[in-house]
Amino acid sequence: MNVRNSTTPKGEKRTDKDLRDQWKSIDWKEVRFHVNRLQTRIAKATHEEKWNLVKRLQYLLTNSYYARLLAVRIVTQNRGSRTPGIDGTRWLRPHEKMRAVLSITGKRYIAQPLKRIFIPKPGKDTKRPLSIPTMYDRAIQALYALALQPVAETSADKRSFGFRLFRSAQDAAQYAFICLRHPQSAPWILEGDIRGCFDNISHAWLKENIPMEQSVLSQFLKAGYVFEQNLYHTDKGTPQGGIISPILANMTLDGIESILNKRYPDVKVHFIRYADDFLITAPSKEVAEEICELIRVFLAERGLELSESKTLITHINDGFDFLGWSFRKYDGTLLVKPSKESIKKITDKIRGIIHRAAAWTQEQLIKALTPVITGWANYHRNIVAKETFQKLDSIIWNMLWKWAKRRHPQKGHKWIARRYWHTEGTRNWVFKTQTAKLALFADTKIRRHVMVKLDNNPYLDRNYFLERLDRARKCTSLIQTRLSFFAYCRPKYGL
Repeated sequence: MNVRNSTTPKGEKRTDKDLRDQWKSIDWKEVRFHVNRLQTRIAKATHEEKWNLVKRLQYLLTNSYYARLLAVRIVTQNRGSRTPGIDGTRWLRPHEKMRAVLSITGKRYIAQPLKRIFIPKPGKDTKRPLSIPTMYDRAIQALYALALQPVAETSADKRSFGFRLFRSAQDAAQYAFICLRHPQSAPWILEGDIRGCFDNISHAWLKENIPMEQSVLSQFLKAGYVFEQNLYHTDKGTPQGGIISPILANMTLDGIESILNKRYPDVKVHFIRYADDFLITAPSKEVAEEICELIRVFLAERGLELSESKTLITHINDGFDFLGWSFRKYDGTLLVKPSKESIKKITDKIRGIIHRAAAWTQEQLIKALTPVITGWANYHRNIVAKETFQKLDSIIWNMLWKWAKRRHPQKGHKWIARRYWHTEGTRNWVFKTQTAKLALFADTKIRRHVMVKLDNNPYLDRNYFLERLDRARKCTSLIQTRLSFFAYCRPKYGL
């Protein structure tokens, strides 16, 4: 072939073109099928407590070509894929991804230190640490997470909802509602929060109790981090930002539910956990205090402790906040509403967007506000939120009116109204252009959430979860579940 007629760019090697074609020709449906088949076998072996078989199957999966393909795809399609670690490497082009697939292995694996940054906590002045692994370390974590996830799902507490497959905050809220709605329900609630959960988990406990290759786990835990060009060693905790960290944290906290069931078999004690936040119902304040001490002992074995300021014992008539919702009984009727803090956060966020939009066009402002409004409304659509939606729409209208008047100080009110608001059907105040229309909170219909069956396992009862997902997709385009490492139904973007 004449070189001048070659379609390969001058800066690209022939091997790069071969790797690019190889990546683009991958049948991802087949990849997911093979990975999920091994994950299902791991889940069955875990359910039957055949730990030697679990170990052998995990070895097969972590050395599988298909699993390596999926691991690389996970880390190159999530939101942080363009953020490099300390080595500055990113896998953006197809031949770079394929070369990574051929190179990743857990044999003689040595993890590089993580890049430490601090990001602001939503609605607070304080910041929390975030550790960013290199792309290679992320791929290794994703690879071993594929093997560890079936074990975590099969052995998890049934009433744990955070960082779980096909479970969501809405499931946790619905279960809390079921436990508290009756007049005879337990009236006292222990609100628990674990102080620095990710940063303080005991490495010794993890090495002794997590069923995965110990040499690789040690590298994940002991990698250290770099901050302001200084290397810091890690003697405890799992890094916030690591793909496998939520799984390790969940497995660390599993076991509280079984302790409570054994200690209080015939008492109205119910346990609900979402990540490191949990609720426990109790028939009396004394029982709640006793449970609190039991949990302190449980956490101390794992190097953790409760946050004194955030761990409270509350009566249901006084109400409490959980996952952005307010739970409270009014004259014996339990109502779940968006919390005041949650309303303040979304109001401040929208106010900040409008403030930055002083020189934006109306269409740019609409495109910035619509996903924020729709996302918040979808999160709260399963509770008593109709009045809150209408109130927020009124607040946003006033903000937009001030924004429009600021843009045209010499114009009258009627001119401004005709310029930015239009009539659509029976509505006279629709903030829109010819190509874009602002979504309203009140446009989101209230729909009661159907809770997941707690006894079902996504690997052993796959058909149930796929049918449930299809039903949810028919109701709304924004699914409120996080699919994580369930290979068969992985979305195109995200975990």
